[in-house]
Amino acid sequence: MSLPAQARAVIIGGGVIGCSLAYHLAKLGWTDVVLLERKQLTSGTTWHAAGLIAQLRATANMTRLAKYSQELYGRLEEETGIATGFRRVGSITAALTAERHEELRRSAAMARAFGVEIDEIDTGEIARKYPHLNTDGVLGGVYLPRDGQGDPANIALALAKGARQRGAVIAERTKAIGVTADGDRITQVHWQAEDGASGSIAAEHVVNCAGMWGREVGAMLGTDVPLQACEHFYIVSEPIQGLTQLPVLRVPDECAYYKEDAGKLMLGAFEPGAKPWALQGIPQNFEFDQLPEDFDHFEPILEKAVHRMPILASAGIHTFFNGPESFTPDNAYYMGLCPGRANVWVAAGFNSIGIQSAGGAGMALAQWMNDGEKPFDLGDVDIARAQGFQTNRSYLAARVSETLGLLYADHYPYRQKETARGIRRSPFHDRLAERGAVFGELAGWERANWYARPGEDPEYRYSWRRQNWFENAAEEHRAIRENVAMYDMSSFGKLRVEGRDAEAFLNHVCGADLSTPVGKITYTQFLNARGGIEADVTVTRLSETAYLVVTPAATRRADETWLRRHAGDRNVVITDVTASEGVLAVMGPQARDLMRAVSPDDFSNAANPFGTAQRIEIGMGEARVHRVSYVGELGWEVYVGADMASHVFDTLWQAGQDYGLTLAGLHVMDTCRAEKAFRHFGHDITCEDHVLEAGLGFAVKTAKPDFIGRDAVLAKREAGLDKRLLQFLLTDAEPLLYHNEPVLRDGQIVGHLSSGAYGHTLGGAVGLGYVPCKGETADQLLSSSYEIDVAGTRVQARASLKPLYDPKSERVKV
Repeated sequence: MSLPAQARAVIIGGGVIGCSLAYHLAKLGWTDVVLLERKQLTSGTTWHAAGLIAQLRATANMTRLAKYSQELYGRLEEETGIATGFRRVGSITAALTAERHEELRRSAAMARAFGVEIDEIDTGEIARKYPHLNTDGVLGGVYLPRDGQGDPANIALALAKGARQRGAVIAERTKAIGVTADGDRITQVHWQAEDGASGSIAAEHVVNCAGMWGREVGAMLGTDVPLQACEHFYIVSEPIQGLTQLPVLRVPDECAYYKEDAGKLMLGAFEPGAKPWALQGIPQNFEFDQLPEDFDHFEPILEKAVHRMPILASAGIHTFFNGPESFTPDNAYYMGLCPGRANVWVAAGFNSIGIQSAGGAGMALAQWMNDGEKPFDLGDVDIARAQGFQTNRSYLAARVSETLGLLYADHYPYRQKETARGIRRSPFHDRLAERGAVFGELAGWERANWYARPGEDPEYRYSWRRQNWFENAAEEHRAIRENVAMYDMSSFGKLRVEGRDAEAFLNHVCGADLSTPVGKITYTQFLNARGGIEADVTVTRLSETAYLVVTPAATRRADETWLRRHAGDRNVVITDVTASEGVLAVMGPQARDLMRAVSPDDFSNAANPFGTAQRIEIGMGEARVHRVSYVGELGWEVYVGADMASHVFDTLWQAGQDYGLTLAGLHVMDTCRAEKAFRHFGHDITCEDHVLEAGLGFAVKTAKPDFIGRDAVLAKREAGLDKRLLQFLLTDAEPLLYHNEPVLRDGQIVGHLSSGAYGHTLGGAVGLGYVPCKGETADQLLSSSYEIDVAGTRVQARASLKPLYDPKSERVKV
């Protein structure tokens, strides 16, 4: 095949993901698309995928993508003439424990909010729909009638044919072997064909769809794509007499799934302890290969399956299959424009859900590439969340051994990863651990989430109801509200923006006015052209030419990337200084007294009003204190160099004994902010949530010219709001809220909660959620009756536009 010398997009990888992207780019009119496949299409992971195609995912937008995949596969055969094998056979998930049953009921409620057809079914109905199942121990389950299954390889080949029909070039047995870069852009992709031909393609965009080769291809492109192949096992029985079409069946408590196919039964597994494969690199000649059998590893799953599905006991095994699939550290795939590159994209690491995700992922990424902005919130899968250190082979080997099994593990709230821990620690880590801290992990950071009392085991015991740390957190919460508490915020991102154009640059990127005095702290957002929220930050002016941007730990890299991409030719330097300073938050009514006890400086409102920072003496050292609060109480965030961090902690802790100082964890920061209706980025506010509809118009100053999103803010003010973010308080003190619970207005589902936590001061669970309000006044919106669907039970809720706790924020400004 003669390959073109230039292309608008070069896609590396010919599995179902690469084929889907080529198809969708071609549908958008990108006729000069080239896909390079090192061997043959589908020869990596796609060919041996199970082909389960489910609709319901953990968030609304991931569900949107999965539903799109189903719709696409249903019409591909008519379009291309290639049979995809897609059938809507339905699916059943069965629960064997009360905790799993609770999870399924909550999933069913979430599905109703997302518009997914779902039925909660009892054991008898499961037996009627799946007569071969031994229902011993089955408590109930859910049934999704529109779920399906298909032929993975043919789905990919149909997508490839659809792409070719629209002008895309697909080159098999042609490997991308290197690139030429100019600054942050890849300008050429070099290729080598198996027949000896070679050449280069000048590319406007390069996309890594290399599947389990994604990490290595990412490195070739100068990007971080942390994923690792694991062994994935399934068996296929001999033909079983009388076996007819059945729904897909999942029994996650036994790590198993079942699929009928052509009169045979497939049994697949997501075992708790997975086996990473090819840690030193995938063999060069790998093509349609399978890995050695490991019956001993699979046997515990099979033993339970024979009990659960007795027909397997008498059916012979036709195929014992072991093939590699790629997994990521957090069990979410990667999509989007790669940090550090202006034209390198990725769609890889699909964690064994590539077939059901491919259609939607290809559509969304193609739209993103075409428009230059995300079509909707894709924060769950945005590659910008990946950390550079996560490409470490030892880290990946440890982590993915766990993440494969987590697909079928109980998806408890607050569940923490157990592997690959202890990598990033704050300067206060050991002192917190000595005092009972129980750590969680985020972006590699060990973070004190709660504190065990003396004699208690410092570990999580998970549940959908009150977990073992609930009362501990309540005590920490009360300390913040009634006295004084201290928690570690060192993991929050700190980006130093400096240079002669720093002020003008931040005024362009931020909605607020950053032409402020030195020492002023400004709460603001990075907006996109639609007025959506790309970041939620505080910006402190350190000097005439320097600012400190503080971001959530999870989005630090994404926020830094946003800044760099919009810096243009301005004279600014952006530096990540997160690890250079420890941060202790001292919060509560007695915070001022404690600060005065450790420093001779003036902490009065006159000298250090809310929203300002000052340098202080503390103990025998120095620090910078920011008078801000994410918990709704008087307090300071104490920023101290890593070299003095231990001294400052000891100084505060020793002085705090006279004030009843309590150490608090980050779970309590969340419960306090929920009571105050402070927004949580990634849940309550995202790139598709308009800043005005999020209730953050006070943070946007349209009097200043030329900032990103200004026109969209003005337009929304003129047109009016289509939805508003409300705070809800359950009138029943017992149920717990997490997120995605349906919101009912006058008996009808109108939305879902974007976040939830327990309000220990308010005396009930609290949630935030958007409610449509086009053409309505605030009074009309609040005059309705509201309920929240908690695992199928409707619970009355009080709704408010103002924070239910301290609505005028008087407590933070005393």
